[in-house]
Amino acid sequence: MSQRVLSWSRARAAAGGWGWRGTDALVRGAVGGLGLIACGVVLHRVELVFLGAPLLVSTVLALAVPVGTVPVPTVARLPRTVEAGDDGLQTITFPADAGVEFLAVRLPVPDGAGIGPVHLVPGSAESIRVRLRWNAWGEGVDLRPDHLVAGRDALLISGPVTGRESRRTVLPPVVPLPPGPLPPRIAGLVGAHRSARPGDGTELRAVRPFQPGDRVRRVDWRVTLRAGAATGDVLGPGTLHVRERHAEADAELMLAIDSRVDVVPELARWFDSDDSAVRAGGTLDASVRAVAALAAGYLRQGDRVGLIDLGRPQLGIAPGAGHRQLLRIRHQLVACSRAAGWAPKPVLRARQVPSGAVVLVLSPFLDDAIADCVALAARRGELVIAVDMLPPTLIADTESPWGEVVRQVLVGEHRARLAALKARGVAVVPCGAVAATLRRVRRRR
Repeated sequence: MSQRVLSWSRARAAAGGWGWRGTDALVRGAVGGLGLIACGVVLHRVELVFLGAPLLVSTVLALAVPVGTVPVPTVARLPRTVEAGDDGLQTITFPADAGVEFLAVRLPVPDGAGIGPVHLVPGSAESIRVRLRWNAWGEGVDLRPDHLVAGRDALLISGPVTGRESRRTVLPPVVPLPPGPLPPRIAGLVGAHRSARPGDGTELRAVRPFQPGDRVRRVDWRVTLRAGAATGDVLGPGTLHVRERHAEADAELMLAIDSRVDVVPELARWFDSDDSAVRAGGTLDASVRAVAALAAGYLRQGDRVGLIDLGRPQLGIAPGAGHRQLLRIRHQLVACSRAAGWAPKPVLRARQVPSGAVVLVLSPFLDDAIADCVALAARRGELVIAVDMLPPTLIADTESPWGEVVRQVLVGEHRARLAALKARGVAVVPCGAVAATLRRVRRRR
């Protein structure tokens, strides 16, 4: 008997070392059962012994089952990068011993808007499966299995324990957007745009007489035979004619995003510190989505696209082409939003913009610094287009007596900045009119 009691005490000590601790049910079962039996013996009351004995016996029988080590949930690995709007099935495994009665697992929601559902899982269950859906783009925690483990009759518990965070990068969505024509670069050698100079493109430029240096494969034999028939000399001087074609040039587009400010239509929420770094429906969210859509459209037609962060120039990306460049830009947009914050002076240096590239500046234009930065780039001879991302309707703060006055002042200053940019030759357009503006600029050039 003494050996059994010794082994039981050792098991309880090991359970305490593994992270188990007793609950109020254990205290009530042990102390209440012993107390009722002792009172029954002292007072010679049999009914008290009959009440305390089952309580004590059930407590001892529950503790006799070893609980073992505390089970730690393990989460199956999913891709570190997913697309916005995707969903996935996540498996959480529980290596529990026989002494575990149940597990309570809480899964906080990804956006932090609530505590998340709590799943009660029996100890015999090996795993649960949870479906995750990534609606918002960005980088953050999408799964954290907080858990609490209970032994037999919940006399011993371990937890609650904050689970290991599962972080993931959700790329901004790509909305189909028809791109407009970009002006070709003078230094471009290959590309999808017609250049004014002759070359080896596919579009006919003119039919002219043969000159020394022309290739024989460019000879237009139909025109040559007609010219020879008219002069009576089929291959005489002046009868050979060649087809001259336009050279094909590439074009470069630099997308400059203003990550210094992120505002929403409600003026009362402009300085709300409780909001996350990127507000849903704010100017930064709209700018990131617009940059992803514009980059996808122009990269699809063969142009070279780069990224500029006006608030943090070290986060920019040099121009590139192809699907890999689109992935780089989307990843970098997440990095720009993670580091977003106020910077007193936007940076748009000349070395950030390649020669002949078109610059699209996406900003709400809420301060004079960004307007001066865009005007300076236009004075350097760069083709700059200002894309106004400020919400079209601002809602005044109804709790302040100066709410409407503040709204009118902000709207008036914003209009004055845009008018000053237009006076300096900078086109100011909404996000949806970029293609039409580029088409007009192409025809003008």
